[in-house]
Amino acid sequence: RKLIAHELKLIEEMGVEAFFLTVHDAVRFARSRGILCQGRGSAANSAVCYCLKITEVDPSKQQLLFERFISKERNEPPDIDVDFEHERREEVLQYIYAKYGRERAALAATVISYRPKSALKDVGRALGFEPERLDRLTASLAWWDQPDTWPERLASCGFDADAPLTRHLMHLTTQLIGLPRHLSQHVGGMVISDAPLHHLVPVENAAMDERTIIQWDKDDLETLGLLKVDCLALGMLTVIRKTLAFLDPPPGRDHGWTLADIPREDPATYEMLSRADAVGVFQVESRAQMAMLPRLKPRCFYDLVVEVAIVRPGPIQGEMVHPYLTRRDNPAEVRYPSPELKSVLERTLGVPIFQEQVMQIAMTAAGFTPGQADQLRRAMAAWKRRGGLEPFREQLVEGMLARGYTAEFAERIYSQIQGFGDYGFPESHAASFALLTYFSAWLKCHHPAAFACGLLNSQPMGFYAPAQIINDVRRHGVLVRPVDVRFSDWDCVPELGQDSARGSGVRGQESRGTIRLGLCMVKGLKLDAAKRIVAARDEQAFADVRDLAVRARLDRGQLDVLAEAGALKGLAGHRRRARWEALAVQRQGDLLDTVAIHEPRTTLAPPDACSDLLDDYATLGLSLDHHPVGLLRKTLGKRVVSARSLGDRADGTRVEACGLVTHRQRPGTASGVVFLSLEDETGIINVIVWPKLLERFRREVLQSQILRVAGTLQNANGSQHVIASHLTSEDHRLARLQSTSRDFC
Repeated sequence: RKLIAHELKLIEEMGVEAFFLTVHDAVRFARSRGILCQGRGSAANSAVCYCLKITEVDPSKQQLLFERFISKERNEPPDIDVDFEHERREEVLQYIYAKYGRERAALAATVISYRPKSALKDVGRALGFEPERLDRLTASLAWWDQPDTWPERLASCGFDADAPLTRHLMHLTTQLIGLPRHLSQHVGGMVISDAPLHHLVPVENAAMDERTIIQWDKDDLETLGLLKVDCLALGMLTVIRKTLAFLDPPPGRDHGWTLADIPREDPATYEMLSRADAVGVFQVESRAQMAMLPRLKPRCFYDLVVEVAIVRPGPIQGEMVHPYLTRRDNPAEVRYPSPELKSVLERTLGVPIFQEQVMQIAMTAAGFTPGQADQLRRAMAAWKRRGGLEPFREQLVEGMLARGYTAEFAERIYSQIQGFGDYGFPESHAASFALLTYFSAWLKCHHPAAFACGLLNSQPMGFYAPAQIINDVRRHGVLVRPVDVRFSDWDCVPELGQDSARGSGVRGQESRGTIRLGLCMVKGLKLDAAKRIVAARDEQAFADVRDLAVRARLDRGQLDVLAEAGALKGLAGHRRRARWEALAVQRQGDLLDTVAIHEPRTTLAPPDACSDLLDDYATLGLSLDHHPVGLLRKTLGKRVVSARSLGDRADGTRVEACGLVTHRQRPGTASGVVFLSLEDETGIINVIVWPKLLERFRREVLQSQILRVAGTLQNANGSQHVIASHLTSEDHRLARLQSTSRDFC
């Protein structure tokens, strides 16, 4: 009651009641339509937002700070970000347009600025360079390359770096980087006014129907004080809703699952995360997060809050990660500078990790008012760009000295504040995201087949492509059945049947469910064609490819993509015969369409494993029969070990491994280190490439599809990494796959 009374008083004094009610109305509409949504960011500090069901985090249980969300000294409207399912957010936007009218509601704009590649292409075209040469040049550039490294790239792509036109290209490009290129729609900032918007700001019709866009960006609109509601799209909410829809009703219930039905603090879920078994899990599926999970070993919800926040530039640059982990392993080493600060820092073992803690330290140890502490936070977020943090240093240090803290401690706190920069993470935001981390992890742990279907049916999204999602779920004992016009719906669905009792296709594992891949996986097939296939099949099973084509009204192009994807194998026997029979179908639109044609069946040899593999990847982006590295395993030599075997080898062992390159990462906090993820038929191989080695093997790192790595194994804390010493592209083996016989496979 005290917390709510404090918030309501401030809301009334600032006159922003309408803002809360406007956001609540949008959230109420979404929930009435069954659209999952959740407020995040600083709004999760507010008990009022929690009571209005805008946010899902109870601030009284998380020691959050309302002044991080709204303060009288700041004297500006609060910022509430609400995530909606990414496939249904448009319903919410159209509700707002319908309620307030397009003359009073519009999306904010965002300015898209030139980056190196876009600047090179635009300047190059203007100067008359051939598009093919420009494409080759931009393809050779990595996202981290600075202009001073371009002469080397130019030479490697056939440009004369000393030619006047080339120098002109470089000069103009460097001038253009960072300048506005074009105006685009903001990801979700919806502005609502009580007067026609065109009286206040310039507006225009958006490219999408029934949308209006303001020609100014969100920062300009905030300066004017216009009311802005951030309606954002989040794919994981779509995944969770679709996954819950696959589950049988909870025991004793006659309705489907809701988030409220998911058990909290499930030990099996935390055990799974502690093994870094997190492919597809919200916010903790990246390489860095997976490396952190076995070290942090989350055992409760607040551990997930810390996990979400600690693998961020702020805590890393502020040197907070290792002290936290050390104290977590050795609780006796935790020390607090004063009893007052213990209440602020106890939940993170004496290490300030969150923005709210910085504000609380300023208030508790240096005598800042809540409003002054928020001003410190805002200055902290902008000081690297505009400066302005120095005045707070004197106030902070003097305030702490006056209250008995040492100068060393005061300076250390100030340096940590600098380390946060504009990367400091709000605890309220981490808590909101941690809820979705837990929900998605619980679903993966207890319903892996349904969760994988939810991920596949919500693409494109997330860190992993469908191939990696399917390979991961098969390693967990789930049987995955191929796309088949006889059985597949548009979506991928959990499927029951006798095959699921026979196993998963993964040796030595008991089946944990079955997935039937949907027609949505077939590249080039549209939803309306899939609907006709399902409707015709519901009437009567298909007799053959011709029967499918006639009753589902499929044209030659639709038959071709189904045949190429292997979706007609069940009707034709194998992919090669399916292609032949698809070619034989002719839609004439006359009385003879339904008459069967009787002619001798042509004998066609089935394609070999290599051909099927290549066709699977070309049409589906994955293969259920073979993995490319599995087919190449015998030709790689005995020295090349599998991903699965790395866990059994000693730390420091020299190893060689090979895999498909699935991820390339170069975090800004990694000092030029590149992290690679390679996938073979048994799992994922994590590779670390130091900057000096990167320059030697730049082309292999950036352009290889299949990469062999030699290096030293780091096997500690439940994770394995190969520190690369030599890299070799094995892409030439893909061409050999296409031209070799079945004996080679």
